[in-house]
Amino acid sequence: MFRKAKNIDSAFKGIRSLALIIIVGLTILSACIAYLSLDLVKTAQGKIYVLVNGKALEAYAADRKENIPVEARDHIKTFHQYFFTLSPDEKFNQSNIRKALYLADESAKQAYDNLRESNYYSNVVSGNVSQTVTVDSILVNTNAAPYTFRFYGRQEITRPTSITIRNLITEGQLRVVNQSDNNAHGFLIEKWTTIANDDLSTKTR
Repeated sequence: MFRKAKNIDSAFKGIRSLALIIIVGLTILSACIAYLSLDLVKTAQGKIYVLVNGKALEAYAADRKENIPVEARDHIKTFHQYFFTLSPDEKFNQSNIRKALYLADESAKQAYDNLRESNYYSNVVSGNVSQTVTVDSILVNTNAAPYTFRFYGRQEITRPTSITIRNLITEGQLRVVNQSDNNAHGFLIEKWTTIANDDLSTKTR
């Protein structure tokens, strides 16, 4: 009788110990799962997917201060490509100029008005002229706002009978503004001026 009771008591203690081990194990497992889940969520929140030409490309979120030099150079590059890329198509040219003027202040608008008043854009269309710009380098000082910059590039002007290469050096400064669909980087080019724009070479076609 006592032996049976002792066996029952031993079995109960064994079951209790096993249950305790299982509970502790499940608690540790739950804590590990919770930690890994939170880490996975943080990692997922740091990822951004950008749709480019129908493909989702992964990017990573970062403090804007880390990206200011990159974004500033791209803003300057984009502005110059819109402003100086022209074709024998009035609507195309107007569209490009409109996009460029969203990225700069009155100084760019004044440069555009001067070119328009001198019939530059009309001559591009009537003369079947194409114009593109390539970037050599862009220097930006981001140590203090507003950020000063200097752009170095080349223009290629294609006419029916010739191709002219011109150097293009401009400078100005960048002011931080709100980002928008028309100004994705959130910069505004101010006090923009052309330093040099001279013919380098001309060849016949």
